[in-house]
Amino acid sequence: MTENGLLHLLENTPFTSDLCIKCNICTAHCTVVPHTDLFPGPKHVGPQAQRLREPGAPSVDHSVDYCSGCGICTLVCPHGVRVMEINTQAKAAMVETNGLSLRNWFLGRNEVWGRLGTPFAPVLNFFMRRRLPRLLAEKTFGISARGPMPRWAGYTFRGWWLKRQRARRQTDRPPEACNPARTVVYFHGCATNSYEPHVGRTAVAVLEHLGFDVIVSPLRCCGLPMQSNGDFKAARRYARTNVAWLEPYARRGIPIVGTSASCMMAFKSDYEHILGMADEATRTVAAGVWDFMEFLRHLHEQGRLDTTFRPLERRLPYHTPCQLKAHGIGRPALDVLALIPGLIMQEIDADCCGICGTYGYKAEKREIAEAVGGPIVEQVAAGGFEQVVCDTETCRWQITSLTGAETFHPVMLVAEAYGLHMAAVDDPLPAGRGAP
Repeated sequence: MTENGLLHLLENTPFTSDLCIKCNICTAHCTVVPHTDLFPGPKHVGPQAQRLREPGAPSVDHSVDYCSGCGICTLVCPHGVRVMEINTQAKAAMVETNGLSLRNWFLGRNEVWGRLGTPFAPVLNFFMRRRLPRLLAEKTFGISARGPMPRWAGYTFRGWWLKRQRARRQTDRPPEACNPARTVVYFHGCATNSYEPHVGRTAVAVLEHLGFDVIVSPLRCCGLPMQSNGDFKAARRYARTNVAWLEPYARRGIPIVGTSASCMMAFKSDYEHILGMADEATRTVAAGVWDFMEFLRHLHEQGRLDTTFRPLERRLPYHTPCQLKAHGIGRPALDVLALIPGLIMQEIDADCCGICGTYGYKAEKREIAEAVGGPIVEQVAAGGFEQVVCDTETCRWQITSLTGAETFHPVMLVAEAYGLHMAAVDDPLPAGRGAP
């Protein structure tokens, strides 16, 4: 039995079925159950089916594949059962038994496709917004023709950062040469690197405005896309590389900050509780990780956040991503944005947008993903909003796909309120990529 096997699954989930009292709260709050009969609910395929899984035996519940992994079930469980984590591990056990499909392998390699596609951005952006190529991808690989397709930026955040460092004759310093009180490690993630480098550049500008020396982590996927598709072997490989690089900084008390709530959740919890990396180095990194807006709120609580914001007379809706809810930190973006004069934020009342990483890109699940995101569509339309604020990139793409509204990370509003322009990070953004 390999490390991804059912024996590993059963032996490494001390929070599992024994704590479940079959109260059905997780099923009542499940975002998928109301929209399909193919998924009997997180309790059934999770802690209940867990008791029936035996080492060496095939999984009894292939319907677990319809779990979106949103994590709401874990969030609402009154007894602390990690329902979503159990379901994700069960998916991995099925992949080990049945193999990984080409479609799911492809969806797990966003970092690779982002980098390979960058030099061909104009051509790819043109063709991937045409119906025929999208239908061909759906018929051939099972990738939904209606799934939200991000645009390649034509340059990478990593390339911009290295060019900037060379121009300034600077290199990222090792942890022992850093002042922990004035240094931040920024983990940008795959989407920021290839599709939204303006988010990373804006985050750097804000951090430097606050007086921090910024160190950018090497380009490496957090592993979450592979993990969510059951490819634990690849996910652990990426996770171990990230932990090895970040741990010396975390050990010195240097914050690790990221603008993708999903990447930060992988560091904070998934490496240990899903991938089974319960070692000291992984826990040291987890303890040192901050979501970007969480970090700004922390600075404000310490009296270290510059609050000389200029007024932004605007009323905007805000969607809290599932991954951010799973952090258990409240709504840090709303707390920080409330400090900006004139800015009124309205939280959208929706549990999930439906995309759940790569889930909503799969042809057989696209209709479910759209139905789950229905409340967002209704509330954006009812408010007449043309812009929506959200912390996670795939959620932003999904919301734009469903509503037609422009979406952006809350850091863009912080930068605007500080009066920061892209000149603050050396060169102008491509047209249409500035702050909203």
